[in-house]
Amino acid sequence: MKDGVKVEEKLEQKTSKDKAGPQVVSEKAPAPQEELKGAAAQRIVDPDYLILEAPRKREFITGSEAAKEAIRRANVDIAIAYPITPQSETMQQVGYLYAEGYIKDYYRAEEEIGVMGAIAGASRAGVRSLTATAGPGLMRGIEQIASWPGGRLPSVLLIMCRVVNCPLAIQPDNVELSYILNCGGIVLHGENQQDFYDYSLAAFMIGEKPEVTLPVAVAVDGFFVTHARGWVSMPAEDIKLPPRNCYHESVPMMDNENPPIRISRDAPIQKSNFISYQMHASWQQEVFAAQERAKKWINRWLGGIIEVVNPKAKTMIVASGAAVSQSREAVRQAEEMGLDVGLVKIKSLRPFPAQELIEATDHADKIIVPEFNYVGWLAKEVKSTVGRNERVFAGPRVFGGMSMPTELILEAITGSNI
Repeated sequence: MKDGVKVEEKLEQKTSKDKAGPQVVSEKAPAPQEELKGAAAQRIVDPDYLILEAPRKREFITGSEAAKEAIRRANVDIAIAYPITPQSETMQQVGYLYAEGYIKDYYRAEEEIGVMGAIAGASRAGVRSLTATAGPGLMRGIEQIASWPGGRLPSVLLIMCRVVNCPLAIQPDNVELSYILNCGGIVLHGENQQDFYDYSLAAFMIGEKPEVTLPVAVAVDGFFVTHARGWVSMPAEDIKLPPRNCYHESVPMMDNENPPIRISRDAPIQKSNFISYQMHASWQQEVFAAQERAKKWINRWLGGIIEVVNPKAKTMIVASGAAVSQSREAVRQAEEMGLDVGLVKIKSLRPFPAQELIEATDHADKIIVPEFNYVGWLAKEVKSTVGRNERVFAGPRVFGGMSMPTELILEAITGSNI
């Protein structure tokens, strides 16, 4: 319709008045708009909506696939990979996302030190960055990883835990987490496939908050989580997180338009004088203070920094990672035996939920800390946190790829063989 007259009527009038005879006049119909699919169909939504409110559907998938689905919705700019078991499959899945257009850049680096250095450069440039590693790969790249928090480089590192010491093995063992607990970054430890999805997605938003601006490591126990399947609830694929706002962080990004503040600040810190000592000391204090400020967002997006089951029980199990799943079953079996046992699931190792743990265990007569490592790093954390730490039983512990039968936990609870 144009000026109240149909286009077809105008064309007929023009044709009849033309003395040269009838003319064929045609108009092209507008081409149908092509329906957007895949990455092109995604729309940005508020993080609260994506993480907490959007309707979800359950799928029975592996941990590696769960991480892939988190990254699909995370609006990642660059992912840098280097293969090592049991992490290789996860970054392979992330590579598929690059091919489908969900990630802007992706490549395989030459080795782990190169990967972690490249991630530092990418984060400094202001882009949302992702990598992953496991066991010996973490040990190889840790020099770079330990510098990320001091550089205030928000990025996400997925860790699929495995044996690191001789004799060489690739089986589940999370001793490697003890090496990164005091670097200054945030460290989350997931129990299952659902956690691997939830923690990985929220990690980007937590680390990029202006008052935080820190890297986030999301760890799970290799094979138990990465290669096994579990039910994972996820929102639709057509929504994603907002992009990183690199100009709204505690330390400015570095680019060619602005002075490289981050680099110019480094020079005086390297000098051996009183001012440099003060600067370095105050900066370390700020890094660990930022770590504590992340608690607000961990509580908000992960439903609390801890989870407590049967909170009034006189015997409490404190666990993280895959040991939580075994502990849940031990609590169920203990109930069948007429025993009153509770559970504290620790979701965040850094920041450590010290006050929350004290409050959750203050009434307990006995505290059991099962772990998948030899050194008992979590039991040490618990003992140094709670009062009357003679209540803490450091174990049971399995390592080198061993599984943890619930009988071991029940024996620790009862003090006798099951």
